[in-house]
Amino acid sequence: MSSSTPVLGASVEESTPLRNASPDEIRATFALQQANRWMVASRTAAERIESLKRLRSVLLETRTDLFDALWTDLHKPATESELTELQPVLSEIGHTIKHLRKWMGPRKVRSTMTMFGTHGEIRSEPKGVVLVIAPWNFPFQLLVDPIVAAVAAGNVVCAKPSEKTPSVSRYISRLIARVFPPEEVAVFEGDAEVAKSLLALPFDHIFFTGSTMLGRIIMGAAAKHLSSVTLELGGKSPAIVDASADVEAAADRIVWGRFVNAGQTCVAPDYVLVHESVKARFLEKARDAIGRAYGASDADRKKSGDYCRIVDGAAFDRLSGLLDDAIERGALLAAGGQRDAAERYIAPTILTDIPSDAEILKDEIFGPILLVVGVRSIDEAIAAVRSRPKPLALYIFSKDARATERVLAQTTAGGTAVNNVVIHFVHPNLPFGGVGESGLGNYHGEAGFRTFSHERSILRQGLPALFGSFYPPYTPRVAKFVGAVTRWLSS
Repeated sequence: MSSSTPVLGASVEESTPLRNASPDEIRATFALQQANRWMVASRTAAERIESLKRLRSVLLETRTDLFDALWTDLHKPATESELTELQPVLSEIGHTIKHLRKWMGPRKVRSTMTMFGTHGEIRSEPKGVVLVIAPWNFPFQLLVDPIVAAVAAGNVVCAKPSEKTPSVSRYISRLIARVFPPEEVAVFEGDAEVAKSLLALPFDHIFFTGSTMLGRIIMGAAAKHLSSVTLELGGKSPAIVDASADVEAAADRIVWGRFVNAGQTCVAPDYVLVHESVKARFLEKARDAIGRAYGASDADRKKSGDYCRIVDGAAFDRLSGLLDDAIERGALLAAGGQRDAAERYIAPTILTDIPSDAEILKDEIFGPILLVVGVRSIDEAIAAVRSRPKPLALYIFSKDARATERVLAQTTAGGTAVNNVVIHFVHPNLPFGGVGESGLGNYHGEAGFRTFSHERSILRQGLPALFGSFYPPYTPRVAKFVGAVTRWLSS
């Protein structure tokens, strides 16, 4: 256990199963929120900011409880919890507080000749009663970040944390209850039955983070009520390392991005397409980076307090099966491979020379296994990326600006970082989201405020309306005037 590891105290609860919120409890709270939503919608920027400040204050007061809960559920070190769970939420709150008044203000639009005599504006109004469903891999950040955006936009919120991280779920439930009454923000703990009960209700918007498979289920449930949706999903996110790249820097950053949270990160680089001329050096530097981060030997890495564990036995078995299948088919272990089911430990692992029929090449790994694939050109790397569904993230390591632009122009992804990984996720001025199978919609910063808002167009008639000249009866004079306008518009 490293110095960054929290000391578990009496406040930490064991990871026992959560009590399922009952369907009656869920429906009653939903009805309360429906009755309250117009009062909340009418709140000023100052009132919404005050709610966010209260949330920040209680969060800072109870931060060690959060770290303890993350250690209990995921063996997550306190420093990593601070970097990847607490700081992104604090950044989101601070950024929102700073800019909310501007975001809430009406946006005037320029008129046109055909709209002569009118004034137009766009107002952002709350969508209403919204549902946020979060995953287990970053169980705090991925629930609270959307709540911040939803509250800033003036909505009331039902939130469902993951049952796979019960200590964090309990912490979030207590945190939210100290800041918001249930008619404003309510947390419902429990398993898939709770999610099913929530999805049966006519929410105005559903925000879901999780797998592509579950995203399809969420979208189907939303369609029954014509609820709008934001889907933050995943997929196999590639990293391209070309011949011109700073190989040591690429290895350091890719190793960090792949193995933080034991690889259980939606934007982690899943596989590396590395130019054959630098592949051997990349593997060498990647092994060195693992040693520096987590220990020189497997015994050291297993004892490290800086390395997370797999979330549960089912996930451990799935990852072990993928690893065994790849090795049996001829993949080479370039690093790691050691496992301990009792501790849900899988060493930081690198595979290379993976046969094309290996199961591990098909779907997102979501664990501490990095695939390294040699390519002979940028064209080959681009073709490999385009042969798969659109990824949530794509990473490019290159000193060649033209090669970088070619990759950007000839591929698509939810987001991209050049010469780094993952950190684009926490930039408050960059919308974060997927495309195609990796997601629908985006959030963070102003994009999050817009996601939970309806943009209402408002037109005010001032001077006499030009369009009155187009009313029937369509006399020759009207027809001549309409024709003149058409010719002017097409010139």
